[in-house]
Amino acid sequence: MILSDKRILEEIDKGTILIEPYDRECLGTNSYDVHLGKHLAIYKDEILDARSHNEIEHFEIPEEGFVLQPNELYLGVTLEYTETHAHVPFLEGKSSTGRLGIDIHATAGKGDVGFCNTWTLEISVTRPVRVYAGMPIGQLIYFVVEGDIERVYNAKQNAKYNERTVRPVESMMWKNKF
Repeated sequence: MILSDKRILEEIDKGTILIEPYDRECLGTNSYDVHLGKHLAIYKDEILDARSHNEIEHFEIPEEGFVLQPNELYLGVTLEYTETHAHVPFLEGKSSTGRLGIDIHATAGKGDVGFCNTWTLEISVTRPVRVYAGMPIGQLIYFVVEGDIERVYNAKQNAKYNERTVRPVESMMWKNKF
């Protein structure tokens, strides 16, 4: 079950959902619009290795915007910091973003109960497109959880993306044992 706008507001009032900064105008019928933060990143190496710490180079989107290029993976970040303590948050692209050929995540659209951070975006484009800091980039949808939760994300010892940040975070796959 997806939370409606009224339920999202109730959960914000209860403190089980936190969105900073919050703007009532961004609340849709059953979602909340999030915006592109000012930081982007790209991987330094041409070949990435799942067992290695692949470093990224951060840069800021200039006032005049930045042109994303096809065949490049950009890591972006939401302007909004969120906390979700009782629901499963899903981040999806907005239709207006998709119609510009912008994909905001390759596989990581679902958060966990207890996720408290900005959202790193895995951005790719089908053709060159200029993006701007602060533009609407996606929407958060909240799902009800069925059953009790044994351990929320931010309480897990092995949670790799707990450190609060305003910049995109590279893959931490190298921290897994395989």
